[in-house]
Amino acid sequence: MAIKILIADDHALLRQGIKRVLNFEDGFEVIGEAEDGQEAVARTLMLQPDVLLLDINMPGLSGLEVVKQLKQADCETRVIALTIHDSDNYILEMLKNGALGYLLKDVEPAVLIKAIHVVNGGDAFVYPELAERLFGSATVSDDVEIKAREMLDESRGERLTAREMDVLECVAKGFSNQDIAKALGLSEKTVKNHMTRVLRKLKVEDRTQALVYVLKNKIISLD
Repeated sequence: MAIKILIADDHALLRQGIKRVLNFEDGFEVIGEAEDGQEAVARTLMLQPDVLLLDINMPGLSGLEVVKQLKQADCETRVIALTIHDSDNYILEMLKNGALGYLLKDVEPAVLIKAIHVVNGGDAFVYPELAERLFGSATVSDDVEIKAREMLDESRGERLTAREMDVLECVAKGFSNQDIAKALGLSEKTVKNHMTRVLRKLKVEDRTQALVYVLKNKIISLD
């Protein structure tokens, strides 16, 4: 029986490229696409794919919010994050909230295909270089969700959450609070609260200092 896959990404060209790769592989069937977070949740719950390939940064709901909602709905679809972000925060937050896979968008097709097979079988698969950096091994254990939660708890008060990373990335792009609120689907008050926590965690006084810190330490990528 073919592995049924749904692709969620706000870039149509990327969705088509992934679909083209997967359609060449026996045993895969791309049954749908989504271009934003709300659509990703709705189509996943409606179509019940075996595997959801999910971007993190999308209009409306972020990929993190998508996995949270699918988890709350007891959805059995297995999620692989497919993103440009290689930050520890993004990886751990996604794994903690139910994603079984984490890949970068420049991944080789063979690795993507392997990840889909592994995750569909119920095991975790993290891009090998990221897994090595985080867990000390290119392979990860089945209790990756528990491990990710423990790692985040150990550094609570220091690590930025995935949403705080989203806000920082918008700051790096020169967005105002109003722009950030619109881009992330948040209220301006919520954005201000996120920024307050970010400044406190980074131990800096303003946005400029925060931006200098995260770029110097390569906490975010502007690619």
